[in-house]
Amino acid sequence: MSWVRVLILSLLFILLIIASSSVVKSAAVRDDPKPPDAQEAARHVFMAESDASNFFKRRSRRSPKYYAELQAEQRMKRAASERRREYNEEQRNEHENYVEEDRDEINERTRERSEQLREFHYDGLFPRYYWYH
Repeated sequence: MSWVRVLILSLLFILLIIASSSVVKSAAVRDDPKPPDAQEAARHVFMAESDASNFFKRRSRRSPKYYAELQAEQRMKRAASERRREYNEEQRNEHENYVEEDRDEINERTRERSEQLREFHYDGLFPRYYWYH
């Protein structure tokens, strides 16, 4: 039973040291003297009713767009088409490289096969024009 008492006393001593240390005090959550006002936070998120109605009345569906809006749309379309063009060009280059490598490999295999056939069928009378003179 004495070792249980020693263990409990040591744990209580460690707990006392931790509770009184300055590290624990700096890690504690402090209460703000001025909590954030809920109405002020809502004021930053929401706008007044009159401003909201003016926001939608500015431009109806059939009214012409402003020049800045048109310019922004054109910039976005140009950027999208540029990205699409670059992507298609990259894909085309990759495909051309693949086709070229594949064609080279096929040509190499054909050349090797024809060379093997030529060696196999060679009968010492090569070239053949010697036969016809």
